[in-house]
Amino acid sequence: MPISSSKPYVVSIIPARSGSKGIRDKNLQIIGGKTLLEWTILASIKSEQIDRTIVSTDSEIYAELCINAGAEVPFIRPAAISGDKSTDFQFISHAMDYLESEGKISDLLVHLRPTTPLRDPETIDKAVN
Repeated sequence: MPISSSKPYVVSIIPARSGSKGIRDKNLQIIGGKTLLEWTILASIKSEQIDRTIVSTDSEIYAELCINAGAEVPFIRPAAISGDKSTDFQFISHAMDYLESEGKISDLLVHLRPTTPLRDPETIDKAVN
């Protein structure tokens, strides 16, 4: 059940699959001094509307980088939903099942792709509002 409060409980979910074939370790590519993942985590954390930033990854290496950048990585995504043909629905459903198991279902879920690294946290806030 959702956490009740006057403000919605908002969780961002950042997908970070390690098996990119086009650009190896695409999510670890550096732009402007930070990896794509770090930029996305930073925008999520700076958002005034997001209460929790979770990364869904199949990689222990990515997980460590994300935790060091301030995100949570409460689970490692199973290989069965981490392949080239895996869908957004699969990793989001997996994350939502995890949140439900914690008893902390979000009122809103914000999907932030690392491949849009230079987003403004204010844009995220406007979208949530």
